[in-house]
Amino acid sequence: MKVAILDPASGIAGDMFLGALVDVGLDKAWLERLPSTLGLAGVEVRIADVERSHVHCVKVDFDIPSQPHGRAVSEIHRLIDAVKIPETVARSAHAAFEAIAAIESAIHGVAPEELHLHEVGAVDAILDIVGSIWGVEMLGIERVYNTKVSLGEGSIKTAHGVLPVPAPATIRLLEGFNVGHGPAGSGELTTPTGAALLKVLSKGAPPHEYSPLRSGYGAGTRDIHGQLNALRIILGEATADHHDHRHHHEHVHTEHLHVLSADIDDMSPEELAGAADVLRAEGALDVVLLHTTMKKGRLGTRVEALVRGSDLPRLEEKIFLHFTTLGVKTFDVVRSALTRELRMVRFDGRDIRVKVATLPDGSKRVKPEFDDLRRVAEETSRPVAEIRSEVLRALSGSNGKHATPRDK
Repeated sequence: MKVAILDPASGIAGDMFLGALVDVGLDKAWLERLPSTLGLAGVEVRIADVERSHVHCVKVDFDIPSQPHGRAVSEIHRLIDAVKIPETVARSAHAAFEAIAAIESAIHGVAPEELHLHEVGAVDAILDIVGSIWGVEMLGIERVYNTKVSLGEGSIKTAHGVLPVPAPATIRLLEGFNVGHGPAGSGELTTPTGAALLKVLSKGAPPHEYSPLRSGYGAGTRDIHGQLNALRIILGEATADHHDHRHHHEHVHTEHLHVLSADIDDMSPEELAGAADVLRAEGALDVVLLHTTMKKGRLGTRVEALVRGSDLPRLEEKIFLHFTTLGVKTFDVVRSALTRELRMVRFDGRDIRVKVATLPDGSKRVKPEFDDLRRVAEETSRPVAEIRSEVLRALSGSNGKHATPRDK
């Protein structure tokens, strides 16, 4: 299996990523055509061979005509949908901008649909994100990994004023990654665009064993004295163990998440269940209540909530508000999740949601939502088991996203 290891020892930005891809074989002519492919008129692409710390690198720049100060996230999504690009590329590009939008909206207190992106929403960021994701696919890279990410040091001027390095969005996007500050005087090394690319593409730390095939360097804008200001990419072939799990990886994606944990010994079961429901309604990906034994042999309950980085502060506050705990612990976790989709089945004129997960071997597993089954059972006076059986039978005979079982 062909893999790529990103080495952001001097940070990562979209132009550095593109330069590194060109240095390991991405077609320059294809990259030069990218703006017109994406319908971005008037943009010119400059690709140059440069040196950073006496090491050959490739520098990519976009000459962009005057643009609006900000672009709505919805406008960026429409741009991606309007052009003919591979579905996998479009999906990852959407995910990158959705991640940026969710974090920026939390930082600035603006609803995601009302958010206008400034630096990140500029044309060069659209080209960086779509171009890097598409370039990875064009080179036949099946998995991307990364080593420790250098953040930089100091401050940076933005549309919102002078901010400390790393920028607020950058550090939120990198939650769960292995990062380091500095070196001194280096300025901003990792940008929000670079962090977003890592978030949607990287599977985390590199495998213990792989065979290097080729390496290249994408230059940063500055030539920093005593520092190789470039992103290194190493193309390699994974060892047999990783190759054997290729099909597993095709249907499993890795997420960097967090667990909020608190121990409770003075709430009733009804209160605990109600508070857990609040966390779920507020966006927790999962909430579990576990029996535990606390000091002096008292029986207690441990609440664990699985949350995204952008939701971490808000849901921690919800735990303090709705549970009686005086302290909340936070753990960084990596979750491997099956690819899934939500389908709708019509039953007796009513919609029932069905989760369809793709297993590592490519087979499907389906599960109708119980709340919908129970609601339809109450409305039709039919057993839940009978409705479930007909829904599954209808879904198995339909290749589309909608199916209609026989009404009775």
